[in-house]
Amino acid sequence: MFFSLVWVPLLFRDASAYHKQTVMIPMRDGVQLATDVYLPSLGGAPWPTILVRTPYGKETFLDDAIVVLITDIQKYVLAVQDTRGRFDSEGVDSLFFHDGWGRLQDGYDTVEWIAVQPWSDGKVGTWGLSALGITQYLLAGTAPPHLCCCYVMVAASNLYEDALFYGGAYRRSLVDGWLRDTDSEYLLDFFIQHPNYEPVYDVLNLSTRYDSVNVPIFHVGGWHDVFTQGLINAFCGIRERGGVRASEYQKLLVGPWTHNLFNSACGEVIYPNTGFETLWDDMFEWFDHWLKDRDNGIDRRPAVRYYLMGDIDRTDGWVNRWIDGDVWPPPSTQTPLYLREGGFLSQEAPDGNETPDAFDYDPDDPVPTVGGRNLNIPAGCYDQRSVESRDDVLVYTTDPLEEPVGVVGRISVTVWASSDAVDTDFTAKLCDVYPDGRSMLVADGIVQARHRRTLWDEEFLIPGQTVVFPIDLWSTAIVFDIGHRIRLAISSSNFNRFEPNPNTGEPFRQHTATVVAHQTVYHDTDHPSAIVLPVIGLSDIPAPGAESSAPVTFLLKQNVPNPFNDETQIMMYFHRMYPQNAGYSDQVRLEIYNLKGQCVKRWEFWRPVEGSLTVPWHGDDDDGQHLPSGLYFCRLTDGSAMEAIKMTLIR
Repeated sequence: MFFSLVWVPLLFRDASAYHKQTVMIPMRDGVQLATDVYLPSLGGAPWPTILVRTPYGKETFLDDAIVVLITDIQKYVLAVQDTRGRFDSEGVDSLFFHDGWGRLQDGYDTVEWIAVQPWSDGKVGTWGLSALGITQYLLAGTAPPHLCCCYVMVAASNLYEDALFYGGAYRRSLVDGWLRDTDSEYLLDFFIQHPNYEPVYDVLNLSTRYDSVNVPIFHVGGWHDVFTQGLINAFCGIRERGGVRASEYQKLLVGPWTHNLFNSACGEVIYPNTGFETLWDDMFEWFDHWLKDRDNGIDRRPAVRYYLMGDIDRTDGWVNRWIDGDVWPPPSTQTPLYLREGGFLSQEAPDGNETPDAFDYDPDDPVPTVGGRNLNIPAGCYDQRSVESRDDVLVYTTDPLEEPVGVVGRISVTVWASSDAVDTDFTAKLCDVYPDGRSMLVADGIVQARHRRTLWDEEFLIPGQTVVFPIDLWSTAIVFDIGHRIRLAISSSNFNRFEPNPNTGEPFRQHTATVVAHQTVYHDTDHPSAIVLPVIGLSDIPAPGAESSAPVTFLLKQNVPNPFNDETQIMMYFHRMYPQNAGYSDQVRLEIYNLKGQCVKRWEFWRPVEGSLTVPWHGDDDDGQHLPSGLYFCRLTDGSAMEAIKMTLIR
């Protein structure tokens, strides 16, 4: 909902060849929605359609060259629509309330209008990320007859829990920032009047309609994305309860990404082999299969592919790589680590009495946010030591690990605590502590005391009474390495990721004062506070390199930009070669092939000892002549090993 489309940076100009028309599509109540329709420039109608519905303005949606790629090269109609009340569309901006299965169903009406146009073959797929993904989830829940598939990236499927109120706590930076940036701040009054979950939010909650979904959906998310769990929930829920075509053909791809899928940095770390370059190919293969009936095998791929994060300093390939599977989550053992006296985190449950830990939470001096699953403030994996040193943060840490611990799945924290306030919050952070002391954030969460049992009703605290606070940290996939430590930090604020609780029990954003809450966290036999980790057996994961015993001596990275028209950069990385590797040549060839298998461009050079090398290509052949638009293959070889990538040239 909360991020305009960002794609791989494109450097194109004057690529137009398609035909564009702007139409006003009537909805069932007579309101008309402005839609740009891009048609391929050459004959061949009717075509399948890719639909994008956006609140960010259809005119700013795509670079011109992407439209050419979708229309003239891939032969799809592209329809880009301003949602109700936004930009050129009529009606009142309703913040997605009219995009689903309520009285008004704008997505449904748009799909069915497209299906009967003379340029349409009746097949419609949808595409987009964030808000553009949310509109897809809501559309899928209405089950229009001519919707054939969706390609959803980093999107919420239940706006109340995934976006607005996490564990009952208001996601301040996310919602306030998005409403401000989209000139929709007037909508905030609705949330102030409706802070608890109630039936009005059902039309924004796909889980109420899983059984109505009957189309294949490709779900793409990131472990540090602002909507991680909502996307995973949609995948799992539709697989379990969706129609036959939906339950059998859901795909889940989760990488080490923030909400910006195409930024290699994930906070203060950069994971290797993140693979965001393949998303473009995946998208077209998905549409080609479901909209053009091409047997390209994408429907037979494993249902789940996830990136297993780990020590970013590791180079042996055991972690920081992609894992394929058929189910989510994979089989695991629910393993509790208990809070213990002295700041320890242990597999041994407390046996007897232990002195509880206490801190004061002042809403006027909250713990500042340092990374995490954010949108419009810094997101991703950040070192937490600057906030762990505060007096209002409790820290519990294991001894250095003697064996690696793989954690894949959903993480939960149970905190037994008391407060002298009638309402307050408790927060939790899971961190990977490196041998050098860095405490790198893995996942975090929060629960509001009044909503510790349910998001529907409020149950205030009896001051001084010990109760249990469940905190959901959502899902992740990481290996805590040998010599690392696992850390859990407990506090009562995380600002401005979440709204500070004033501790007064007054209605949301209607408080007249703030009070300091005196918090006590218990960890004894009767109150076994713990974090529960889904621990996987690392022996069950294919060993790295098991598919090939040949050493990797170089890496051909995806060219940037791609697609391109005037120039692209072909990037290579060479690993150090050892003297024993006598079978590998010092001479390397870089070659470009067209779809006929003809080599049109070749470079030959001596292999660098180690490091990066970049070669620019201007889309020309060996004679310096411009090559036509189309798909090309780039191959790097030293005579024994070979890597290849696909590149798209647009004139």
